Amino acid sequence: MALWGGRFESGPDELFRALNDSLRFDFRLALEDIDGSLAWAKAIHGAGVLTDTDLAGLTGALDAMRARVVANPGLPLVEQTDTVRDEDIHSYVERKLVEQLGPLGKKLHTGRSRNDQVATDLRLWTRRAIDTRLAEVREARRSLIDLARRELDTIMSGYTHMQRAQPVLFSHWALAYEAMLARDAARLRDARTRVNLCPLGSGALAGTAYQIDRHSLARDLGFDAPTTNSLDATADRDFVIETIASLATLGVHLSRLGEDLILFGTQEFALVEFDDAVSSGSSLMPQKKNPDSAELLRGKSGRIMGALVSMLTSMKGLPLAYNKDLQEDKEPLFDAMDQASMCLRVVPKILDTLRVNKARCEAVAKGGYSNATDLADYLVAQGVPFREAHEQAGRAVRLAISQHAALDDLPLETLRSVAPKCEADVFVRLSLGAGLASREVFGGTGPKAVRGELRAAQAVLDSEGV
Repeated sequence: MALWGGRFESGPDELFRALNDSLRFDFRLALEDIDGSLAWAKAIHGAGVLTDTDLAGLTGALDAMRARVVANPGLPLVEQTDTVRDEDIHSYVERKLVEQLGPLGKKLHTGRSRNDQVATDLRLWTRRAIDTRLAEVREARRSLIDLARRELDTIMSGYTHMQRAQPVLFSHWALAYEAMLARDAARLRDARTRVNLCPLGSGALAGTAYQIDRHSLARDLGFDAPTTNSLDATADRDFVIETIASLATLGVHLSRLGEDLILFGTQEFALVEFDDAVSSGSSLMPQKKNPDSAELLRGKSGRIMGALVSMLTSMKGLPLAYNKDLQEDKEPLFDAMDQASMCLRVVPKILDTLRVNKARCEAVAKGGYSNATDLADYLVAQGVPFREAHEQAGRAVRLAISQHAALDDLPLETLRSVAPKCEADVFVRLSLGAGLASREVFGGTGPKAVRGELRAAQAVLDSEGV
């Protein structure tokens, strides 16, 4: 059903129609379009356009339509036939109203444009989707906190440049990702504040000619306020860009988590093992157990980033006000939301079943001379200037490598040959436990610091609610 045929002598070309029609993807806005229509009916009733009887008829029909769509979200697509083909979700809703109510169904669009209508629908949809993603982010953070709690006494090697660096608690590693996801949640909540403004009543671009109460209309739809400029309101998709940007950053964090887990799960690292439920095998090699769940966390992030690039590119050259290019906002947003949701929901399934090889983690932490910094710190405590201590510790490492020994396996006299200030207590300082215990600074990997970090993360999560 076309809503604009009066100006035209003939119908659209079939190829153009295939290019132009959007019901195949904007049917997902059906509930939002119905909710916006319910609020609009109330608004134009207040402006004297509809009688009480008109309002009751439209409200009843829209409520019934809403119930049908809730029961079958794909209904707008199911009800398309060879002879009945709706251009978009707006034309579908209006057609169904006219079928049921006759001329009354045609009154609803009074003073409203598809430009402010779709902007409102999309904001309503985005708001709801953000709220669902926030709940999913919360569950992913919960799984990281639970993993940290389970592995509080597991020591692993931290890495820089993909080389063993310093010993850290496995819990500290898990809570690093929780901190990333906490920022992602904050970004989504912040984006939501700019999503939650109501464009309805802006008309096509100049505002509506009917004296509706836009503040009441905004409140009826759960928005914080109406938009302030009708030109901007109908052409603005900053809220889509900002939302996808938040999802893209989230995707990067999930990708990094996936990459770490993939590496940790290799036979070369052997720090963790994925559960069978989140792994796959090879069609050729019977021995393979592949971390496909984590690989897809890594892979899906590129798809979400692509959605952001798509939106930025579509918007960069658009003049005010509405242009049909804006129809290209929905598929990137929908897809970014879908992929982020899938990834977030699989994270707890990965982490809750992850098996950590505690003995292997500790063995790796002991290797690679990751206690060399502890030796330098020990020498500083003995009065050696740090630059000299760093040099002496480096020579000690070179000496240990030449003897195929760990630093703490070298005889004291051998250590003294390159670091004269070493005493017998140096070997206590070179132990993994002592190295961790020396880093009790706030935010550090010391056991007490990490326990405090864990309690704080749990408290923040609890305070945020669902």
